[in-house]
Amino acid sequence: MTTTVEPERALARRLLPSTVPAVAVAAFVAGLLGGWGAASSAALAIVAVAGNLVATAASLTWASRISAAAVLMVGVGGYVLRIAIFATALWLLDGLAWFSPGAFVAAFVPATIALLAIELKLLGGRMQPDLWYFREAGR
Repeated sequence: MTTTVEPERALARRLLPSTVPAVAVAAFVAGLLGGWGAASSAALAIVAVAGNLVATAASLTWASRISAAAVLMVGVGGYVLRIAIFATALWLLDGLAWFSPGAFVAAFVPATIALLAIELKLLGGRMQPDLWYFREAGR
């Protein structure tokens, strides 16, 4: 039996503990600049970035057990679905009196960029398909 490393899941496990301090920092800075609503909105943005990481890791791990084509479909389809969910959530949250879209976006964008930079550094330049393992057909 071959053991495999699931790089997406391993990456999520490695980065998720950073969520708590990131929420604290985002909430603190936004709270200083804009009060309780901004702090809550910024904290929610960091949680959304962490949720996106978990969703991406879970879906790509699942797809990598099937085929390279499934990885492509899940990667592209998942990206479009998560963008749609993000836009819908932002639209729905904007109706709440305490929600600050500016604080949310101001926390979400740099957190996403930082996450992508960390992912690139941790993968060390390896090509993602080289990290996946696909069972041979018929097994």
